[in-house]
Amino acid sequence: QVQLVESGGGLVQAGGSLRLSCAVSGRTFINYNMGWFRQAPGKEREFVAAITWSGDSTYYIDSVKGRFTISRDNAENTVYLQMNSLKPEDTAVYYCAADRTVVPKRTIGVDYWGKGTLVTVSS
Repeated sequence: QVQLVESGGGLVQAGGSLRLSCAVSGRTFINYNMGWFRQAPGKEREFVAAITWSGDSTYYIDSVKGRFTISRDNAENTVYLQMNSLKPEDTAVYYCAADRTVVPKRTIGVDYWGKGTLVTVSS
């Protein structure tokens, strides 16, 4: 089993920044591709960003390109999501995801999920 624990969410004003962290335990972190998803109230969970196990490639949904940055520290077994220039529409619960075989860009088939951390952006 792999355990994913997100942290770093909170309330921020529009234009502000937050950094989310996802601490991974239970298996060899470097074996896993990692991703961030979010789910706003009344909406389906959507892909936000992902990074390969090596960190060589990253992927983003169009709406966050240039504002969000995903990174990982394999020595610390942690993946991060730096979020800048936050907008009210970024308000959601943000979930960390891990998958050993594919880069997690779809909700279907993800190996492991965290429980989420709430990000609220006020206007």
